[in-house]
Amino acid sequence: GRGPPRGRARGNTFLGADQRGARLAPERRLLGLLRRYLRGEEARLRDLTRFYHKVLSLHEDSATPVSNPLLAFTLIKRLQSDWRNVVHSLEASENTRALKDGFEKVEQDLPAFEDLEGSSQLMRLQDVYMLNVKGARGVFQRGHWAPAVTDPVQTQAAFFPPPRQMNCFQVGKVAYDMGDYYHAIPWLEEAVSLFRGSYGEWKTEDEASLEDALDHLAFAYFQAGNVSFALSLSREFLLYSPDNKRMARNVLKYEKLLAESANQAVAEAVIQRPNVPHLQTRATYEGLCQTLGSQPTHYQIPSLHCSYETNSSPYLLLQPVRKEVIHLEPDVVLYHDFVSDLEAQKIRGLAEPWLQRSVVASGEKQLPVEYRISKSAWLKDTVDPMLVTLDHRIAALTGLDVQPPYAEYLQVVNYGIGGHYEPHFDHATSPTSPLYRMKSGNRVATFMIYLSSVEAGGATAFIYANFSMPVVKNAALFWWNLHKSGEGDGDTLHAGCPVLVGDKWVANKWIHEYGQEFRRPCSSSPED
Repeated sequence: GRGPPRGRARGNTFLGADQRGARLAPERRLLGLLRRYLRGEEARLRDLTRFYHKVLSLHEDSATPVSNPLLAFTLIKRLQSDWRNVVHSLEASENTRALKDGFEKVEQDLPAFEDLEGSSQLMRLQDVYMLNVKGARGVFQRGHWAPAVTDPVQTQAAFFPPPRQMNCFQVGKVAYDMGDYYHAIPWLEEAVSLFRGSYGEWKTEDEASLEDALDHLAFAYFQAGNVSFALSLSREFLLYSPDNKRMARNVLKYEKLLAESANQAVAEAVIQRPNVPHLQTRATYEGLCQTLGSQPTHYQIPSLHCSYETNSSPYLLLQPVRKEVIHLEPDVVLYHDFVSDLEAQKIRGLAEPWLQRSVVASGEKQLPVEYRISKSAWLKDTVDPMLVTLDHRIAALTGLDVQPPYAEYLQVVNYGIGGHYEPHFDHATSPTSPLYRMKSGNRVATFMIYLSSVEAGGATAFIYANFSMPVVKNAALFWWNLHKSGEGDGDTLHAGCPVLVGDKWVANKWIHEYGQEFRRPCSSSPED
């Protein structure tokens, strides 16, 4: 009575955090291998075609005397040698071996199976930005889910390329295999609908059919408690595959269950979204990813102003930075055009070879976790003179000492599609945090540089302050993590919203307490 086989659910490790060219490079190599294989096979098939027609012509010529010694010899040769070579073709084996050898060389650069299961990232995007699965028919309205980062004019963007029924089925099956029927059912429903509309058009090499989609959807509804839907879909399945004994047993089982409950008042099952226990602020977080939150229009509050900033530094005297006050509590400012396009590109290029799965502090350990999906690399200022210049610019603008050990090396982070970092503090909130091993105090401030633009998503959301900051290419966002008393500022709880369309790059400079005593002195008020 069980449904289709379920795979073993594994952790979500989908990163998608390389540049587009890097992501496509392995498949381009595979395409080259396949092209060479096809050319070799085409040449081999041409030889086989000639052999076939040659032998066929001999059989069609009734005047050919088999008793002729020469023809008898060629017949024996064909039967003893030529046909063996056709069936056990060395050329075919060589072509296949070349393809396999080439694949093995590329295989280390290919996604793992758990990366495929990481398509739950797509379901996270679906939840956070309230995407309708019906959008998988080809388009979705961009203005609804990313007003903070796109033109308000309604535009359309491709969601799934054809064959859409196959794509919807694959996503639904991943959720199904993970036991996530909340997400599996709408995707499988859309797949069934699309398969019905194109029944008989899919090819034998396709990995699914209407029967497969009905099979999974029926059992998903059964697992979700909707036996009536499961029965209806199972009966439809039997119309296309009447000899399937497993489905026939399921129909009998569902009919029996419905008969037993006929005299009982059974409430219709409501499928709940899978709980995320570590994220208590989920509703606020997701709302801020879709909107700017309560951030007021600048002209409504005089304190939210724009200015040219020199911070009384000679370094910035001839080239002040454009400063925009974004929020007051916490104090968050945005420095426009802090880096140039060339500098941003160079930083990304320096970091790219060293990118690895991002980790977070968990007690005394650094671990990769599902709630932070990105890649990151650390760059010392000795890597390139440009990084030294960047440090000087940050120091001049903030007035802080940004040299180690009073600040950390530049961390470059890449968020691909679905990449995100759920609500967190930059400063340590536990005495056991690895940050305190640096003997330079807690992280007093964050200086985050946006190294790329993002078409949709990717905003920086401040949860308790209830506002979000869209990605502004080449700008830098600065805020204080600690009060002047040294206590952590709870209003700095923030998150990196999932990237919906595009590729997000940022560079973080975390500045520590020690070394800043005379640059940011304590206040006479203990509340500051």
